[in-house]
Amino acid sequence: MSAPLPTTVVVPTVGRRSLYALLAALVTGRGPRPERIVLVDDTPGGKLPTMGLPEVTPLRSGGRGPAAARNVGWRHARTPWVSFLDDDVVPAEDWLARLGDELRTAQPDLAGIQGTVEVPLPTHRPPTDWERTTSGLAASDWITADMTYRRCFLARVGGFDERFPRAYREDSDLALRVMGTGGRLVKGTRRVSHPVRSADAWVSVRQQAGNADDVLMTRLHGPDWRSAAGAPRGRRHRHVAITAAAVAAAGCGALGLPRLAGLAATGWLAGVVELAWARIAPGPRTAPEVRRMLLTSAVIPFAATWHTARGGWRHRAARPWHGLPDLVLFDRDGTLVHNVPYNSDPTRVMPVLGARRALDLLRSRGIRVGVVTNQSGIGTGRITSGQVDAVNARIGYLLGPFDTWQVCPHGPYEGCGCRKPAPGMVKRACADLDVDPSRCVVIGDTAADVAAAEAAGATGILVPNPATRPDEVAAARHVRRDLTGAADRILGGAW
Repeated sequence: MSAPLPTTVVVPTVGRRSLYALLAALVTGRGPRPERIVLVDDTPGGKLPTMGLPEVTPLRSGGRGPAAARNVGWRHARTPWVSFLDDDVVPAEDWLARLGDELRTAQPDLAGIQGTVEVPLPTHRPPTDWERTTSGLAASDWITADMTYRRCFLARVGGFDERFPRAYREDSDLALRVMGTGGRLVKGTRRVSHPVRSADAWVSVRQQAGNADDVLMTRLHGPDWRSAAGAPRGRRHRHVAITAAAVAAAGCGALGLPRLAGLAATGWLAGVVELAWARIAPGPRTAPEVRRMLLTSAVIPFAATWHTARGGWRHRAARPWHGLPDLVLFDRDGTLVHNVPYNSDPTRVMPVLGARRALDLLRSRGIRVGVVTNQSGIGTGRITSGQVDAVNARIGYLLGPFDTWQVCPHGPYEGCGCRKPAPGMVKRACADLDVDPSRCVVIGDTAADVAAAEAAGATGILVPNPATRPDEVAAARHVRRDLTGAADRILGGAW
């Protein structure tokens, strides 16, 4: 049996029926299997069935949108590559085999490989407006309908920007940020089919919400972002002009200026007719299609202008996405558990209030967690390393699994590089988990914990307890009252 592919396939889903065909293609397709398939349930209640497939790991993202769902998926991955698929595509029979070839020949500077998306269109008639819109996916650059990234590049840029609540622009934003770090993106040979989903008459109006995302893209990447991302130019300026003409017509009519109102109304009508014809001319021109185009073309300019204004206000102060950290390290005594000096007895372990909840919050978002602890009692002979291991095992039992344990056994005068405030343990934890220290947060109750973090290039958060000195609190840049508050701060991007 061939070795598994060094990738985790991440599929965010809201329960589309096409998901069954996608998973079946991954399980039965020709070629080596991915090391893991992660299905991220993005329905608000998180109640989708797990499909009953042992190859699939189900996760939940709480209905926060595809960007957040993909972040949950890749942060749970432990493979060097992460392959994103939408839940409405069907991989070709040789998709896995071709992906394996692409990963095997990838150069170190290669950050991502895009698959080819094919949109089957009817052959017996011209496509409808909605079908043509969907077919645009086939020409889009770096869309995550089928996109594989090196995990280290995802971690480097903080993953997908969760301020994009809808599919489409979050993939262009990610690609631009990855390329900005020197990562190279290429197009591979694997293929997926993206059938046109059924949609109601108002789908084109709802799509105008994406204009708010376009404003965010401009704030983050400048006015030329479309050229850099290979995105087609839209009709936003025309939509604004048509809306302005309609408003002017209504205003002039209310002010008793019929001539000006008539001129403005003529401009509005001309704009609507031009938009409608641009959508009708290439299509089948059936009576139902023509009616839909006429009706929605009268509404689209208003919807587009509204969402543009909404995006301008909402993202007026947008800053580059920092994302969530890849790793959070905790001090042990006084932070995760109440401090018992030189504790050698596992039965005396008592977690700090809120410790389990804070850890589970971080784990639920795919953030790895670990412990960095000074245990000078080993070096001075007061406790043994075996006793420390037993206490640590008890902590793991009570607080859940940790991805790394780092223990310094040295005394304060041995001059080692691992005892906090030295950065040794933080650096070693990051190295063991292949995490850049800049993507790491250290939480502790003393200035030594914060100093160790900063010396390693990580971020330190102080969570004081009654033993923490006032001067330590005053000197710390980031202070939270308790562990839950620290976790909330991290998950909110403020770290």
